[in-house]
Amino acid sequence: MKELEFYLEQRKKLSAFNYIDFLTGWDAQTDAAAGSIAADSAYQSVLAEMEYKLTTDPEFERCVEALYANRETLDEALRHEIEVTHKSVADTKKIPMNEYSAFGELTAKAYPVYVEAKLTGNFRLFEPYLERIVRYCRKLTVWLESDSAKGYDVLLDMYEPHFTQAKYDAFFDVLRNRLVPFVKQKTARVAPVPQWAKQKIEKEKQREFCEYIRDVMCFDKNFGIMKESEHPFTSGIGTDDVRITTHYYENDFVSSVFSVIHETGHATYERQVDPKLNGTLCGGGASLGMHESQSRFYENIIGRSEAFWRVHYPKLQSVFAPKLDGVSVEEFVGYVNRTEASFVRTEADELTYPLHIMLRYEIEQKLISGELETADLPEYWNKKFTEYFGITPPNDSLGVLQDVHWAYGDFGYFPTYALGSAIAAQLYHAMSKDFNVEQSLASGTTARVNAWLKERVHKYGASKYPDEILRLATGEDFNPDYYVNYLIAKYSRN
Repeated sequence: MKELEFYLEQRKKLSAFNYIDFLTGWDAQTDAAAGSIAADSAYQSVLAEMEYKLTTDPEFERCVEALYANRETLDEALRHEIEVTHKSVADTKKIPMNEYSAFGELTAKAYPVYVEAKLTGNFRLFEPYLERIVRYCRKLTVWLESDSAKGYDVLLDMYEPHFTQAKYDAFFDVLRNRLVPFVKQKTARVAPVPQWAKQKIEKEKQREFCEYIRDVMCFDKNFGIMKESEHPFTSGIGTDDVRITTHYYENDFVSSVFSVIHETGHATYERQVDPKLNGTLCGGGASLGMHESQSRFYENIIGRSEAFWRVHYPKLQSVFAPKLDGVSVEEFVGYVNRTEASFVRTEADELTYPLHIMLRYEIEQKLISGELETADLPEYWNKKFTEYFGITPPNDSLGVLQDVHWAYGDFGYFPTYALGSAIAAQLYHAMSKDFNVEQSLASGTTARVNAWLKERVHKYGASKYPDEILRLATGEDFNPDYYVNYLIAKYSRN
């Protein structure tokens, strides 16, 4: 079939652009100097234009249309890929090429400015870039609107297919009604941070233990390195190059430990996708929400459990010796499950975390609708943050500037974090029917957990829609009650 042959050749080129995006993004956030990033940003516009032309090439479009019309004759994974590609091509064509390429250059320039703004607490430095990014995203919702998706729904669908504002609103209503009163009750009295948790732990010592954690989680280091970045993240291409970063704070060693557990959760997902999907457009995670479910599963359900630390706390004490001498495993587990209202989302405890996402969800809705302008963001952020948490950010670095996502134009992304946490609890419920998860950790690794997730979730990659994978893994549709029940049960014990 000539159409299929042409499609597969074009797919190789599109995959190569994904590879370039991965490498340039990794370099910008790890090794490149700020001046270099600014100088290199012009190339991003050229690359974006080339990728646009590939995607909207008339012959490619003709082949995709032919394959889409005959998709029932294709194997399951390729059929799904063609359905997704068909929509992607149609959407891309609706975006003016000059706007598409200019946006690539804009976000490349915005990142180093964002970092400087965050480090100096100067929102006004970043504001002109964010204003242009928001303006583009508003136009995007107009270009891509359809009978089934308009306004903010257009952006939400990019990160979590089939999950609309109506569904997110229903989800967050459950959290507001059942979880928020419980959170306020549990954060009314906060235990002070123990002195041992504030001790200075050198970066090299932290790095040593974090490498140990990657071994515990059975990550094969032949296929991925770990570096440092301002904002921890996971990046890669296919199953054979999956990289993570963390950020070390010498007076808060817990931060890097749990960042690495979180990011290795993402990396484990990528590594356990069926290798047959490498080189296709169905590799990697099924969606942002499904991806976040894996990182939050490992970070919170596994990584904050007493069963996990019963095995690995002696190693932590040994690497950090003598700093944790006299601190019991019970004290340590109690501390890493401590809950309080805090400023920074990435450092938030498991219980208060979804409130951070609700705040961003509300702000994004208002920014995209035009009800809120970028110039008013710091004031609005602080007002709503005080309302939700009872504390006011002392500066913009701990407030509106704390997340990098908007610098990349990733509007519609944040809600997937809360969704992922809820999916994690639903997967845990299903997994617990098959074996005792906590007892399995006595082996010293997460091997059994990895194997279950590989078979039920990871192997499919993006060859199915995330809601379909969730049904296959748990036997039911998304149900946020598992998440709320899990949190209330866990924190009622603390």
